[in-house]
Amino acid sequence: SDVCAGLGRGATGFTTRSDIGFGGKDDVAGEKEEDLGDSNYNEFYGYGGALFSDTPYEQDDQEADAVWDAVDQRMDGRRKERREAREKEELRKYRAKLPTLHSQFADIKRDLQSLSREDWVSIPDANDISHKKRRVDTMKDRFMPAPDSLLAQAQAEQAGSHNELDTRQQVLGGITTVSGDADSSPFYFIGSSTQSQFTDLNKVGEGRNTYLQLKLDRVSDSVSGQTVVDPKGYLTDLNSQIRNQAADVADIKQARLLLKSAITSNPKHAPAWIAASRLEVIAGKVSQARNLIMQGCEAVPLNEDIWLEAASIHPPEQAKKIIAQAVHHLPTKVSRSTNLLTLIAYSSGLIRRVLRRALELIPDSERLWKAAVELEDKETRVLLTRAVEDGCCPLSVDLWLALARLEEYQEARKVLNNARKKVPSEPQIWFTAAKLEEANGNGQNVPKILERAMRQFADMKLKVSDDRDFWQQEAEKAEKGGYPVVAEGLIKVSADVNVLPHERRRVWEAEAEALLERGAVHCARTLYSSLLQYFNTKKKIWMAAANLEKKHGTPEALDQLLKKALPATTFCPKAWPLWLMGAKEKWSLMALPGLTGCAGARVILGEAFKINPDNEEIWLAAVKLENDNNEIQRARTLLEKARMQAGTERVWMKSVMLERDQGNMEAACELLTQALEKYPTFAKLWMILIQIKQSMGLPDEARDAYLQGTSKCPSSVALWIVAVHFERDSNQLTKARSLLEKARLKNPKHLWLETIRMEAALPDNRKLAATRLAQALQECPNSGILWSEAILMEPRQQRKAKSVDAIKHCENDTFVICTIARLFHADRKLEKARTWFNRACTLNPDFGDAWAHWFRLEQQHGTDETRAEVIRRCKDANPRHGEVWQRVSKAAGKNFADVGEKLMAVVQSITEKASLTN
Repeated sequence: SDVCAGLGRGATGFTTRSDIGFGGKDDVAGEKEEDLGDSNYNEFYGYGGALFSDTPYEQDDQEADAVWDAVDQRMDGRRKERREAREKEELRKYRAKLPTLHSQFADIKRDLQSLSREDWVSIPDANDISHKKRRVDTMKDRFMPAPDSLLAQAQAEQAGSHNELDTRQQVLGGITTVSGDADSSPFYFIGSSTQSQFTDLNKVGEGRNTYLQLKLDRVSDSVSGQTVVDPKGYLTDLNSQIRNQAADVADIKQARLLLKSAITSNPKHAPAWIAASRLEVIAGKVSQARNLIMQGCEAVPLNEDIWLEAASIHPPEQAKKIIAQAVHHLPTKVSRSTNLLTLIAYSSGLIRRVLRRALELIPDSERLWKAAVELEDKETRVLLTRAVEDGCCPLSVDLWLALARLEEYQEARKVLNNARKKVPSEPQIWFTAAKLEEANGNGQNVPKILERAMRQFADMKLKVSDDRDFWQQEAEKAEKGGYPVVAEGLIKVSADVNVLPHERRRVWEAEAEALLERGAVHCARTLYSSLLQYFNTKKKIWMAAANLEKKHGTPEALDQLLKKALPATTFCPKAWPLWLMGAKEKWSLMALPGLTGCAGARVILGEAFKINPDNEEIWLAAVKLENDNNEIQRARTLLEKARMQAGTERVWMKSVMLERDQGNMEAACELLTQALEKYPTFAKLWMILIQIKQSMGLPDEARDAYLQGTSKCPSSVALWIVAVHFERDSNQLTKARSLLEKARLKNPKHLWLETIRMEAALPDNRKLAATRLAQALQECPNSGILWSEAILMEPRQQRKAKSVDAIKHCENDTFVICTIARLFHADRKLEKARTWFNRACTLNPDFGDAWAHWFRLEQQHGTDETRAEVIRRCKDANPRHGEVWQRVSKAAGKNFADVGEKLMAVVQSITEKASLTN
């Protein structure tokens, strides 16, 4: 083993695992492996078992365990008595609810002690009845298969029987057996009793079909040649008849027996007679049903339903007589029997006679009087007078009101007064009287009538006096019916019903808005009038009332309302929106008496200046008025005064823009210098300065302007974007990108879109733009403008899927919805595009780009009406934001333009951009 081959050549020996044996750890005697299975693992405690179970158990371990056991016993014994008492009480309560069997039969077991030996012996043994019935049932109807030997024996016994078919049987398929009198009858069938060792099923089917065809041919034509049976539908009819008979015959027989028993036991029970008659009708025995129902009429002559049933199953002539008998027995019943009698009388032309006879018998029937009045043309007034004034139906409100409608004004008043005396608790009488006064030009009497009605209802403690909804509903009905004075009176008389003084404003404002939504404009106007009586210094209420008159009223009504609110001696002289509304209405409507048009608007704004000298909105409205009327010098003078009195940032900005629009760049720059000294942090001034310097061909000064502006306004995103666009338009892409990165450091979440667009504008950076877009969406997942850009950056085939993702993240975002509408427009899905554009403009009316894209759609595919509607809604919304909208509307010459002009300019810009893209 010590010899090593090649030792002389310098070889050395080596050792393998087979030389030294297995390298694992030797098992130690008595040592157990740790159980690391899932069954030994607990989520809270970890693996089970003792941590030091493999160490020897020594004396100190035993002493420690004894100490801990003593501690456990001590802790367990501290509250042992209390714990045992509680457990005992819980067990007692539990046993009281659910006692054991032992406790339930304890008293019976005690009674068993008194039994004698004879009593124990006399107790019978228990019978074995546990499975007796089951065993009996299993023995019934047991069938075993017959052995083959029995079948063979039966064949042998019948070997000499008739096994061959004659010619007639062969024709019929072998389903008949020839009998003794077969010669006398060519088709004499005893049954399918032909015995054969082998049965030909095809022959059986052919024979059945042949027999059925012969039978149909025989019954289809009678002697006269008329068809009495439909051969094609014979099987279907036969099948339905068999099914009905099989299902109903047994039930009809059982029902007939039950109903016969019911009638016999209680012949005065009308429902039993009716049910028996209907059963016979179902069974097809109409004559027997009629006889039964007439017997029932004789047995129960005072029941209305049985007479109606009898009339319904008889012919009209007999039904007429039956109803006459019913009226004789039941002269005061006028519900359904009167209707049936009326129908019969209509068919025979006797309706008037029938109703008059009925009224003689039942003069207090309101239903009969109404039916009679409906038939009369000339004597209607006479009938109604007899009905209500002769004591027949003095409590019928409908008849009183019908009579009042037929009378002249004075007589109608008398009729309504009489009706009010007879039925003082009926509100409709009072309301009709109020409508009568308004219809005849006496509207001043309407409030008196309604106030008196409310007082009377309150004195009588009627529920209607406390029901606000009832009075408002009646007011709405009156307004829709053409009675505005009555509607106004109803609203006023119920305004304070169940309303505390401190809740008036909240309740009345909510009700006015609800009435306006339901189309009750005059009712809402009345509530606002009541509000202004109590809260005449609240600008919000005046604005709501003025908006109501502007949308639903007349120019005169709006002018009267503003005259109450605006002057210095009245309620809201400081409410500058009302002043602007009044000036705008005077200027645009030009249909009011006195000073109209521009002159009237100047007068209103002049009064507004006196009361609100420091309000910039009024000053700027006056400047816009003069600028729109091409009064540039007037506008310049107003701006000079405004700079001295108001002097706000917007006033200075409008001054600069006026000079820029007029081409006075030097004057505009001078004003900008003064304005920036006062307001250096107003970013819009810096943006205007950059644009002016750029338009003047002074790039260095424009660059200095944006450097100063971004240092003064580092958080203005719009200013950074203007600076980036300046460098990009100057072909300084490196500077533009560097400037954009610098802006993103100061505004990290607001310049992603500009970064993406800058990268996408370069032909080789589409992938980088997509990467930037993914980063932006990860950082701003709910940004609608980013999702909109993501949709537009996708290829046309993938835009729909991206739109779905955008809707999931930004369901109600205007940018996303407008972009989806543009996709529908591009795919010529015009109705869907209109729906989505409408949704976008409804969600955010201030977003001008959506209005422009919508109008572009209507300009290409719409009508004059749709285009006019979009323009009208856009003017009402007066949008001020939007990427394209702001860029176009803030351009030179468009600052003081009308909303319609701005809309056209934005549409033109979008169209030009689309043509360049295509």
